Amino acid sequence: MTKAVRPDHPRWASSKINFFDLAFFLSVAALLGLVGLTFRQYAVSNDEGVQHRYGELIIAYYTSGFTDTSVFRFDNLYLYGGLFDIVAVLFSHLLPFDLYDIRHVLSALAGIGGIVATWATGRMISGPRAGFIAAIALAICGVWYGGMFNHTKDVPFASAMMGATFFLLRAARDLPFPRRRDILWFGVALGCALGLRATGLLMVGYVPAAVLLQTWTGKGSRWRKLLTTSARSLLQFVPAFVIGYVVMIAAWPWAQLNFLNPVRAIFAFAHFHYPIRTILAGRVYLMSEVPRWYEPAYILIKLPLAVLTAAAGATVSAGWSVIRGPHSASNRARQRAIAILGFMVVFPLLCQAAGHGPSFTGMRHFLFVVPPIATLAGIGIDACLRALQARGPAASVAALAAVATAFALDAATLARLHPYEYLFYNSLVGGLQGASRNYATDYWVNIMPEAVSELERYINSANAVDPANIHATALKPPHYSVAVCGERISFENEAKSDLQWTGDWSHADFFIAPTHMDCDQVLRGMTVSVIERLGVPIGVVKDLRGVSPQARWATWEVAHAPATGSGSVAKQTRSHER
Repeated sequence: MTKAVRPDHPRWASSKINFFDLAFFLSVAALLGLVGLTFRQYAVSNDEGVQHRYGELIIAYYTSGFTDTSVFRFDNLYLYGGLFDIVAVLFSHLLPFDLYDIRHVLSALAGIGGIVATWATGRMISGPRAGFIAAIALAICGVWYGGMFNHTKDVPFASAMMGATFFLLRAARDLPFPRRRDILWFGVALGCALGLRATGLLMVGYVPAAVLLQTWTGKGSRWRKLLTTSARSLLQFVPAFVIGYVVMIAAWPWAQLNFLNPVRAIFAFAHFHYPIRTILAGRVYLMSEVPRWYEPAYILIKLPLAVLTAAAGATVSAGWSVIRGPHSASNRARQRAIAILGFMVVFPLLCQAAGHGPSFTGMRHFLFVVPPIATLAGIGIDACLRALQARGPAASVAALAAVATAFALDAATLARLHPYEYLFYNSLVGGLQGASRNYATDYWVNIMPEAVSELERYINSANAVDPANIHATALKPPHYSVAVCGERISFENEAKSDLQWTGDWSHADFFIAPTHMDCDQVLRGMTVSVIERLGVPIGVVKDLRGVSPQARWATWEVAHAPATGSGSVAKQTRSHER
């Protein structure tokens, strides 16, 4: 017996594969190829060492029969879920590869998973063309593509949130009787998000919003019927919440100790007051003192303008369509989906602004709003192309060519930035050139592989020039101490045995630093290599030999110190010695 199709199901629910689906599958294959070719070119990020250790402690907690509780005393990592780290540790035991290579591949695959979820959501709402455009829109976002290799908390979390969004929207269209598989997979995706960050609780709040929007039928709605239908619909999600909770506590031991601990983690994040500095529009702030517009500002300047414009256009167009009314069931379903996506973008930003929470390193902690923005962009561009088709094929082809050109230019910029794609800035601030020393740049110190390679080349060339050095090197290989404005593990993962990390910056032989937060200006020395992209310096290697400990320290103060007047970047960076 053939299952009846509900009459209000829009035609965009079709599963038929067409040209744009094939184009998407080829794009995913190309992305997988790029990952395989380039994953070793990304540095170990600042957090990866402690994150991997956290995963080991979680596994030790389980394998010890819950007696090894050191996981709860490992800095503040217990406030985060460890799903990614657990998986990475398990794979590192199973595969004969470098553990950080494994982490980077897993993170990149999670990022591609986010692109797939974005495509699926856009396709479900507005068809194959919208889905394909949405996927490309996300792939050309530098903060996404560049971050998906070593943002091993933020990108997997954002991908899990987007996966949950897809299944939530698909379940919502069938309310009050959603399909069980949609509820099941929504629960799994929700649990994965919560197993990475407590911020996944936002998705729990999105469920009643989606239910109310789906069950409300207009001005003539009867409140009693609306409430009854909404309550019945919410009950359908109870199994998903149970599944999500089970997945979460499996990946997050601290969440097992008390049912309210995930909520406590949210409040703990809101009150983080570490002496970490960040920069916005050339002014340095403590993370707890950033202006309320910090995150929206970074979103406006870090995402491609074509993506932002199309996403805004889709939202405004959907709102205008509601005002105009009446419309078909297909349009109503699309408008509801757009409204939910828009809410998922705006609501977290409003909460951040209203609560005036701490922020640092750009929009890193708000990457989870980027896939919904890309989905809206795909829907918006598709709607524009559909409208132009009514004016003739020439107008539609011209618009499609314009979109393709804009996307291609942004993709070309990412290629020129490689492997520092996450340094992408749009023209609102003049690209990377305008952002340099005014906004967050290479805070992950991704320059490390290239910087170490440049330093080794410099040392080898210096030894080759002086015959005495060649003779001395043959007798006793020299060792050089290197001060690094970054994490030790990132340097040691790249350096050979003749280069040794040191915390004594006053007596180091060499210095490696990004230009982020002017760290390259902390120590004086002879610059032997400048790492550039798009003509903009993003990192330096300096030879400090011959410069006395007293003379090497710069005396400059940050010209854009925060209103509190607290110290200099030099003083802050010098704390690496301790």
